[in-house]
Amino acid sequence: MIDSLPELPTEQSDPRYSQIDQLPTGEIVKLMNEADASVPAAVALAVPAITGAIEAIAARMLKGGRLLYVGAGTSGRLAVLDASECPPTFGTDPELVQGVIAGGPDALTRSVEGAEDDAEAGAAALAGLDVGPLDSVVGVSASGRAPFVLGALAEATRRAALTVSLSCNDGAPLSAAAEHPIEVVVGPEVVTGSTRLKAGTAQKLVLNMISTVSMVRLGRTYGNQMIEMSAMNTKLAGRAVRMVSDIAGVGREVAAEALDAAGGQAKVAVLMIQHSLDAEQARALLHSHGERLSDALSG
Repeated sequence: MIDSLPELPTEQSDPRYSQIDQLPTGEIVKLMNEADASVPAAVALAVPAITGAIEAIAARMLKGGRLLYVGAGTSGRLAVLDASECPPTFGTDPELVQGVIAGGPDALTRSVEGAEDDAEAGAAALAGLDVGPLDSVVGVSASGRAPFVLGALAEATRRAALTVSLSCNDGAPLSAAAEHPIEVVVGPEVVTGSTRLKAGTAQKLVLNMISTVSMVRLGRTYGNQMIEMSAMNTKLAGRAVRMVSDIAGVGREVAAEALDAAGGQAKVAVLMIQHSLDAEQARALLHSHGERLSDALSG
């Protein structure tokens, strides 16, 4: 595997950038911007694969399964970031979407040498989470060959979990290990081999799609509103009031009062206003419609 590393597109040196250390700052910034602009097109080519993966993930999550990301280095940090954003954005339990990084929490802020090369540790991490048939495991690796991630996907397969891979090279070993392989081929980086650049951007875009669309399928939005978000600070509390006000068609003061009575739950507040219910009745109505606000409003 090591001998073939220079052959990977993400490891190639692009002659367009060979003299960047001699260029004015503005020229380097322009080159990086132009390089980054190519990433969405590469992601677009992978849309069919991304769509299939999300549909399979959402189907399992609707049955109670978890979404687990596994990665190393930059890929692992992006995975943990995406997972950590789900509770405040979509009001999920922290256990529902989780990120696993080679080397553990210490690897989030500093390099843990050799961690990504330990396939047994990847398998052990999945075993420690007691992964099962309803769970979905997404292995993230720019090269598509990190042993830690390959070990994790192998263990996920052994446990009959859904497996998805996200890499940035064609024909990656990770793709062969997953039921739903996603390859976003972005080519050489501005700084040779620095896959925190285009490859990292591509992975972030795809992870955004996986988590966001899965949450939409789970009914954790109303239209494009973050109806399940946790109002944990002044900014979010204000957003919740505006959201309830807009959906229910009432003034901000009425929306704020309903939110307070609903314990900060926007969906409950909307139902209280629209159907003249108390909080307990609104929660019961919501529950009877699978927690989907649109269904509860029409019902």
